[in-house]
Amino acid sequence: MEWKMIGIGCLLTSLLFGCSIQAKEAKVENTEVEVATEEIITTVQKPLPLDISEKRTKEITHLMIHFISNAGVNPADPYNVEDVYSIFEEYGLSVHYLIDREGTIYSLVPEDRVAYHAGKGSLSDFPEYENKMNEYSIGIELLAIGTREEMVKIIPENIYNQIDPSLAGYTDAQYQSLELLITTILKRNPSILRDRNHVIGHDEYAPGRKTDPGSLFDWSKIGL
Repeated sequence: MEWKMIGIGCLLTSLLFGCSIQAKEAKVENTEVEVATEEIITTVQKPLPLDISEKRTKEITHLMIHFISNAGVNPADPYNVEDVYSIFEEYGLSVHYLIDREGTIYSLVPEDRVAYHAGKGSLSDFPEYENKMNEYSIGIELLAIGTREEMVKIIPENIYNQIDPSLAGYTDAQYQSLELLITTILKRNPSILRDRNHVIGHDEYAPGRKTDPGSLFDWSKIGL
């Protein structure tokens, strides 16, 4: 049986159940991005290797929201940033931003590069984007897990049952950081409209295949 691991809209193509993941060191430094005169958003620079992204040639028109965790391998500590970073490296997948449970924003791939986060899918309003959303989008991962029904599609139920129920869903700090991050991204990329046709979930692009950010994600908390 093939088990899909949580991530990138569950990022992973399969779950290596029982394996250990060793985090690799990455250069980390803080940078500040100006939002407005009175408002500064701080990001932690934690770049992924360049070989798991590519130069962007298309106009950015979409933002895609995901959840990710390491719950499939470590249900007792599913939100370890270093473990999640190693998942990206190990599977050759990537995303532009990651937001942890405390609201810290990690910048993993520059916006002028294509990250490998969307995979196969389509949108009825954008048929030309079929299986090509990476080229037109910025991906944002939040450390989170969904409901039992959503998660048992990608990890075994006995593994999900080991996760502290209080860890499901999203934190207020994540919503606050996400709203700020979206605001800054849209200022830099006016080609992305702030509506639900252009700021989407992975589950909307790949329904049936992906379940993130799922039913526990409250779009109204980011003004959408």
